[in-house]
Amino acid sequence: MMDAPEIEKILSIALRRGGDFADIFIEKKKGTGITLEAQRIEKIHSGIDFGAGVRIISGGRTSYAYTNDVTFQSLSKIANSLSKAVETGEGSVINLQYREPEYQFEIIRPPDEIPVEKKVRLLEKANKAARGYDSRIKQTTVGYGDAEQEITVANSEGLHIQGRRIRCRMVVNVVSHGEGLIQTGSESAGAFSGFELFSSQIDVGELAETAASRSVLMLEARPAPAGTMVVVMSGEAGGTMVHEACGHGLEADLVQKKLSVYAGKKGEKVASNMVTVIDDATIPNRYGSYPFDDEGTTGEKTVLIEKGILKNYMYDWLTAHRDGTKSTGNGRRESYQYVPIPRMTNTYIAPGEYDPKEIISSVPKGLFVKKMGGGQVNTTNGDFVFEVTEGYLIENGKITAPVRGATLTGNGPKVLQLIDMVGNDQGWAIGTCGKEGQGVPVGDAQPTIRIPEMVVGGVLD
Repeated sequence: MMDAPEIEKILSIALRRGGDFADIFIEKKKGTGITLEAQRIEKIHSGIDFGAGVRIISGGRTSYAYTNDVTFQSLSKIANSLSKAVETGEGSVINLQYREPEYQFEIIRPPDEIPVEKKVRLLEKANKAARGYDSRIKQTTVGYGDAEQEITVANSEGLHIQGRRIRCRMVVNVVSHGEGLIQTGSESAGAFSGFELFSSQIDVGELAETAASRSVLMLEARPAPAGTMVVVMSGEAGGTMVHEACGHGLEADLVQKKLSVYAGKKGEKVASNMVTVIDDATIPNRYGSYPFDDEGTTGEKTVLIEKGILKNYMYDWLTAHRDGTKSTGNGRRESYQYVPIPRMTNTYIAPGEYDPKEIISSVPKGLFVKKMGGGQVNTTNGDFVFEVTEGYLIENGKITAPVRGATLTGNGPKVLQLIDMVGNDQGWAIGTCGKEGQGVPVGDAQPTIRIPEMVVGGVLD
């Protein structure tokens, strides 16, 4: 990595013809990915990517360039080229002051210290567990990944910070076949963690069996009924609903572009008074956590909606500057090849006061959603369609028959307004969130919630 005087000089070159802000993002990333399919290891890949990007912001406009040649000469040349896009005078650079991250997450076993053979054995264990669950399991795919980033961020406001991020994950996908039907099941786990994730927190055999059981269960399930009904979403469903139908609409760039249904509604009631929505990068070792974002801003716990009232949006430096506020530490990028934009970290609905059993027993007839699948959301109006990968009927206050093929259709803001019971539990899920061609690791969660009226797609009686 480069030393502070060199970085400061590059920033000065970037602002030599003016500009409001300049920063440098330097990243060294190494990782391993392994895929097991058809009962054999199909792919093992590992590598190192090293690069840096220089950005200038002037009058709300961004100029950006990146390179794999992380030398003073190369970055100075890039900074000089970018400076030609600005003709407002001379910008200023405050002397860099190195700052230690305000908090760290413990890493016990860095994955690059673990032999590939041991990682392969994890996949083989998961594959064996999935295939051994039921004779109707016909195909399994197991994916493992780890990544370590060493990051340096510096900017013209004097910030200079360095840190390391390590994440591990595993995904199991299962296909079963029986009585003319083909069904799938999947389960994943991941964390801001070293390889200890798989020795002290996650049993990969249990992970695989969960995916297998979901696939087989859907072979035995009846077609889902269609119509408007009460829907209870389990904490185990993860926070797909809050992430997609609510979270993206609270990212400040979409708000400022008027592409969010929540634009201009700060301080207004946008959800049931039982609903509090939080984005939190500080939760120890969660998949979307970090000590500081890709602009060097300390990760924060940001209350977005509090008891139904819209309190804040998720900001990076640029959107915060436009609104005359401060960044919430949500400036994220996939790598040095991209500019940072406002992104979620770990987004969740806070637990409430109801026992989940009490919520279920309150429903005479409805749908219990145990696991959500993919879907589509229109952030401009909040309309969504989601798949249900594991669902059950609720009859006379009890969970009964499994159903397949269910979809949930509705409007995010309206659903948040309708929620009338919030459980005291909470379940987490992980994912890679895509936006503007960039993918970043995120976590999402929710407690058990009851929505008294929701359109369920299935089979009409």
